[in-house]
Amino acid sequence: MGNELLESGTGGQAGVAGAGARAGKISPGRSRDWPPGPRGHFLLGNMLEVQRGPLALLQKGFREYGDIVGYRFGTLRACLVAHPAYIQHVLHDNHRNYDKNNFDYAMLRRLLGNGLLTSEGAFWRRQRRLMAPMFQRQRVAEFCPLMVESTVEMLERWQDLAASAQPFDLAAEMGRLTLAIVARTLFSTDLSGEASAIARALTEANQQLSQFSLMDLIPLIPTARKRRFRDALSTLDGVVGKMLAARRGATNRGADLLSMLLDARDEDTGGSMSERQVRDEVLTLMLAGHETTATALTWTCYLLSQHLEIEARLRDELAAVLGGRTPTIGDLPDLSFTRMVIEESMRLYPPAWVVSRNAIGDDEIGGYRVRRGTSMMMCSFITHRHPAFWPDPERFDPDRFTAALSRERPAYSYFPFGGGPRVCIGNNFAMTEAQLVLAMIAQRYRLRLVPGHPVELQPLVTLRARHGMLMTAHRVDHGAASRNIDSEPR
Repeated sequence: MGNELLESGTGGQAGVAGAGARAGKISPGRSRDWPPGPRGHFLLGNMLEVQRGPLALLQKGFREYGDIVGYRFGTLRACLVAHPAYIQHVLHDNHRNYDKNNFDYAMLRRLLGNGLLTSEGAFWRRQRRLMAPMFQRQRVAEFCPLMVESTVEMLERWQDLAASAQPFDLAAEMGRLTLAIVARTLFSTDLSGEASAIARALTEANQQLSQFSLMDLIPLIPTARKRRFRDALSTLDGVVGKMLAARRGATNRGADLLSMLLDARDEDTGGSMSERQVRDEVLTLMLAGHETTATALTWTCYLLSQHLEIEARLRDELAAVLGGRTPTIGDLPDLSFTRMVIEESMRLYPPAWVVSRNAIGDDEIGGYRVRRGTSMMMCSFITHRHPAFWPDPERFDPDRFTAALSRERPAYSYFPFGGGPRVCIGNNFAMTEAQLVLAMIAQRYRLRLVPGHPVELQPLVTLRARHGMLMTAHRVDHGAASRNIDSEPR
């Protein structure tokens, strides 16, 4: 499987050897000044390599230098940390020394403003407390009927596609579905009419934010890239603006997240949230809340299409637990293998494939000095394949996520939702949604990759499939033996 992916690979033996002596040592004594890493251009550092492929650059660094790698992008110092102990140090143990005031989040603020993903300090804590009740387990359970209803509508639309064996882009379908779910559950809004425009705008913004150019450093110089980004942003702002205007004019606002934001009052001043801040929070949750889950479901269905024995085990569990009926929130604890399939998919293809932090003050990690202002990079795509913690790391094996094996692994060897105080607020929402959607898809259809369709990674803000995921859907024959995989459509 790994050979068909553009930027796949493992840490390799060089990575293991480089990691061994330093694993877990945060302050082993006298520190060295800077971690080893690729030299790069004398003036630009590693800027040219990162433009050619950021994931490939990080993978190569891990293979050659181990668990801590130093980079330079012009005048910016950056450091990849791949060992779970180092990641835990940055995201959890010493998180107060690391914030999001670095280049990566400055780029994201161009799109999302000062929303929950990008804000900092007391302001972030206030916003997080405000929104946390909407993502508690009890509230997420109340959203499940809407998740199921939206999925049923999609699956019924697939009937004609299945009857004619017509190929369709699964990535686009998952994006449309998860956008509908976020809009209906958090904002009580139907965005089906705007779904295509939102998808185009999000793709454009995603690409522009992930492609750095020296011209981006000179804001007054117009370029075609900047114009396309402005157009995409205008489209997204227009969608959110219509939502806010409609809700402000409603006589009964309801009790969803959108109304909660509009009705919120500052504890000190009693003032309401500004229009701009409501926009930032809505756009953050609307985009981040559907893009990551759609990406996870796309890769999960792809992996199942390539591993028919695992797909058969999944169908066996669904038949035993559900017996053909639609799943409910009460079924999810019994759908353990379904959850394990999703977890293993997010190990191999984590939607948020890299997170970063800015070092506020000097620190020491792995025997090396980390200077103030260094951008710390934590790449889950690499750590999730770390051969010291994941045997045969490229193999798709959901049994890695049994409760017993999960307890044995160190914290932060697996972190698809980040970690520490800034762990994703919607992780329970996303896992519940993914489990329900995958169960319902697998009950009704076998999805098969169109022969010859290229599958390549596109590491943008999220880890997309570069060419989409062209699939055909085939109705499941519930009367046939689920393990008769020799008769499966290829």
